[in-house]
Amino acid sequence: MDEVEIPAHFLCPISLQLMRDPVTVCTGITYDRENIEKWLFSCKNNTCPVTKQCLLDHDLTPNHTLRRLIQSWCTLNASLGVERIPTPKLPIDRTQIVKLLTEAKRFPEKQLKCLTRLRSIAFEGQRNKTCLESAGVVEFLASTMKHKTEENSTVLLCEAAIEVLFHLNPSEAQLKALIYKEGFQFIESLFHVLRLGNYQSRAYATMLLRSALEVADPIQLISVKTVLFVEILRVLRDQISQQASKAALKLIVELFPWGRNRIKGVEGGAVSVLIELLLCTSERRTCELILIALDQLCGCAEGRAELLNHAAGLAIVSKKILRVSLVASDRGVRIFASICRYSANARVLHEMLQVGAVSKLCLVLQVNCGFKTRERAKEILKLHSSVWKNSPCIPVPLLSSFP
Repeated sequence: MDEVEIPAHFLCPISLQLMRDPVTVCTGITYDRENIEKWLFSCKNNTCPVTKQCLLDHDLTPNHTLRRLIQSWCTLNASLGVERIPTPKLPIDRTQIVKLLTEAKRFPEKQLKCLTRLRSIAFEGQRNKTCLESAGVVEFLASTMKHKTEENSTVLLCEAAIEVLFHLNPSEAQLKALIYKEGFQFIESLFHVLRLGNYQSRAYATMLLRSALEVADPIQLISVKTVLFVEILRVLRDQISQQASKAALKLIVELFPWGRNRIKGVEGGAVSVLIELLLCTSERRTCELILIALDQLCGCAEGRAELLNHAAGLAIVSKKILRVSLVASDRGVRIFASICRYSANARVLHEMLQVGAVSKLCLVLQVNCGFKTRERAKEILKLHSSVWKNSPCIPVPLLSSFP
């Protein structure tokens, strides 16, 4: 195929690849359906990529003549390894989707079959996703997920619904409307899947939960229960996927500042899970998010106590300073600042010397890692200089940095 010269008018102007489903926009330019739909609907553009003219409508007219010419060309060049493109399926119609939803609502036993069909439709392209949304599929999926029994059939139904909902990628406005209409029930539905779903469904639930809570009211953020933190932390512990783990970390970072959420997080085992995760990861953004979360938890006495009770707590925080990024170093120093101000005792100060935390703080003063970070490190060293200054645990070259 690479050795065959493809006629220029068979190539999509966007991808420069052979068109499989040529469609024409109102400016008269033909594109491959998948590429132009992505340009219009996913990238939210309103112009013709070639002419740069504003498109008065987003109607895509199938170019059957060109498609047949491409198919004939493929057949003629079959001996050179060119595969014939299949005849595209007719785009789904909104009426068909409404009929499908109506049938599923009337006959609950057909809901799983309906969800399987909706999944297939959603995977066929952006135009279909837009059509599904306009037919009220997002609301239908949310109502399907309301079932909270632990029966296997109900869990399967919720898993199927959440997969379709995730791939539809509901907008901020749609999520706000769902939360406004369903109240906390929508969040509870996602939590139900987090608790009982399979690995993939739990990953989808975590990412949707993060998107939903980004647009939720403060009252809903404050009302989050400890059990929700337990399930989010289970996603982190199970390491379902990197995408799910990052979504879970961003979610707890957004939740901890509200109300008593830090204490709820500590009660759910957050400190231990985060430290264990920090011990086995070196990815920059993951380390930053974990240290941000630990810094937030160290803002309460319960969080500081849990970090100090973990055998590797102080050591791993010290290790990540100056090894990951400026953000990670700043958060590591902030964690030490919270501990040294409010939870320092003879054992803690001695452990900080042993694990190299004091030496690392001296090193922070010698390198360019931000003015506020250096000032914070200097403040910590001054605070306990009577204990640390003459310690043999601090290398001689670093003693000159001691304030």
